[in-house]
Parts: sequence; structure tokens; C-alpha cells
Amino acid sequence: MKFQVNRDVFSEAVSFAVKLLPQRTTLPILSGVLLRAEGSTVTLSSFDYEVSAQTSITADVTEDGTVLVSGRLLADIASRLPNAPVEFTTDEGKIAVRCGSARFTLSSMPVEEYPSLPVVDGSSGVLPGDAFADAVAQVAVAASRDDVTPVITGVQLEITGNRLSLVATDRYRVAVREIDWESTGSVDGVTALVPARTLSEIGKIFAHAATVSVTIVSGGDRELIAFSADQKTVTSLLIKGNFPPVKRLFPETVENYAVMNTAELVESTRRVQLVLERDAALRYSFNDDGLTLEAIGSENAQASETIDAHLTGGDTTVSLKPQFLIDGLSAVHSEFVRIGFTKTDNPNKPGPVLITSQSSKDQPGSDNYRYLLQPNLLLR
Repeated sequence: MKFQVNRDVFSEAVSFAVKLLPQRTTLPILSGVLLRAEGSTVTLSSFDYEVSAQTSITADVTEDGTVLVSGRLLADIASRLPNAPVEFTTDEGKIAVRCGSARFTLSSMPVEEYPSLPVVDGSSGVLPGDAFADAVAQVAVAASRDDVTPVITGVQLEITGNRLSLVATDRYRVAVREIDWESTGSVDGVTALVPARTLSEIGKIFAHAATVSVTIVSGGDRELIAFSADQKTVTSLLIKGNFPPVKRLFPETVENYAVMNTAELVESTRRVQLVLERDAALRYSFNDDGLTLEAIGSENAQASETIDAHLTGGDTTVSLKPQFLIDGLSAVHSEFVRIGFTKTDNPNKPGPVLITSQSSKDQPGSDNYRYLLQPNLLLR
């Protein structure tokens, strides 16, 4: 194999190919990146049996061939090469990378032992890259990080007509975002449960793509989803299992709510929580005078602060974990936020609070992002 390629193009392609590789693997062969040079194209691929990445770049290929090389080492080298064309050659199990006056010699890995990448044909639909990236970032934060229950470590994608819903939960909160979806196949009513960590990286990868093509393969032994744009394709195995029907937890209407400045609430929460012990909750008291935040950290440390809030309905007090609240506030993407209060039969157990965007103090925002957070029991 022998080819020459632009340094920046090569570095970006290698970085993409290794981005989803695990930091550690029990099979060293899976830490490799496969390079295949043919015609005027070099294709770079990676695969660990769960996630695959593939991209093609244009290069001056003088000798076709295929080689497997340590992915992260090649990425480190490619990111630090001088500003000059990259020459890549192989000879008897050795790989030479030359760029300007820099020279690197690497050992190749056995190509014949490398698994075949999944092949995905067709497209289920397309969606805007920026909206997709925003939606993933808003929702994935609510997914569970506890691998004991794999089904809630994913983000559920639900296709209904021309809308795609993304849903995530960790039992303490639920996040939902809807975006436009242009179907190119018969997928109405189809769902796909994608690992949240993988989907988060995929969202970042395709954030600047005009459109992202999505293909869902279901019904076989290896159910998977593929995302493609700009000569890049990422596939991921889907999580098997039934995602809990958490969307039904959202109330249809909320009559009791407060509206406040989003940034002001975030900053106040961060200040007052400084005295808290780990995993403790803050007390939020809403009344006609505004919102008072209170923290009782210990006998030696307490804190409180009052900020402006416009309350509709009766006075309400809830106890919320500050980081969970901040996660929801950070995802709203609006100057103001509405926090709605639901009730239960137990006065010591308030219902979940509903966080949505607010265009202004008086004008509700769009309903395409909703964040439902379960309060802690109030301590009297």
C-alpha cells in the first residue's frame, strides 16, 4: 500500500475512526484502525462488535492495499504531524508514515483476524444535523449510568409520522425532546434503544452536518442503527429490552407554576449548594415574594438566597437535587424557564416538577423539550 494525502484531511479521518473505540479492550485486535486504499480513495474503519465507524477520504493512491494499525497511536501521530503532505506506505508488516522531516515506523496488526464491519443498506429517514445534536445533548443527560439495568442506560428513539422523539430516564427524571423527521421508508411507529454514551458521541460527530441519514435494522439477531453524513458512517447495536413507558408520566396541564430567569436560577443553585454534603437536596420555596433557596449542610454551614420568580397558583415548597435541576435548566436553551408543580395525595410527597422553556416572563416556549424531575421527600 502506498498513498499521499493532505495532513489535515488524514488527521481528521483518523480522529473520527478512533473516537468511538473503547479505551481498553480484552481483544487487542479491536483497538486497530483498518485502512484500505483503492483507486483514489482511502477508507478508514474501526469496529469493536458493538460500534463501528467508517469514513472515506480522497488521496493520491499509487499502490492499493489494506493494513491494520493501532488506532490511538496513529491518531496521536496524525494530530501532531507538521504542515506537509502525509506519505503512508507499507512493506513486509511495517508501516512508514512520513510528513515533512518527521518519520514514524509502526508495526501492522493481522488483517485476517479483524472482524467484518456490519453492512447497512438503505435509509429509514433523514433529520437536520444541528437539531439532532441539540436533542441528543438535551436528553442523554437523563439516561442512567448504572449498567445493572441496561435498558435505561439508553435513549429511546420513537418515530411517529414526521416527528422523532428522544426519551431518556434514570428513574429519578425523564427527558423528552421532539424534532422533525423526514421518513424515507416504512418506519412509522418504529423504536430504537441506543446506548446513551454512544449516541452522545454520535450527536457531536454530526452536529455540523446539514442532514443526517438514519437507518434502523430490526428483526434480526443483530439489531442496529446507522447514522451517515459527509462520507462518515457510524453504526451501533441496539439495547434489547422494553423501555419503560415514561412518557405517560407527563401531565397534560399544570396550573401551578413559577417562571424565572434560567441563568439566575442556575447560579443561585450553584452558590447555595456549596454547603451541602454529597447527594443532599436543596429546599426551594416559591411564593408571591419570589423563590427562596435553602441549604442545611451541617451545624457549621447553612446557606440561603432569594431570587425573583413569578408564581401562578399557590405557594409551593419542593426539595430537589441541585445537579439534577441544573441538568434540566441547562438543557432548556431559553432565557426564562417554567417550573410546573404537580400534586399527590401525600402532602409530604410532592409530585414531579415539570421544566419547560419560556420565551419571556409571560410567553411560554415551545413544547418540544420537557424535563420531569422527582423531588425528594420534604423534611419538616
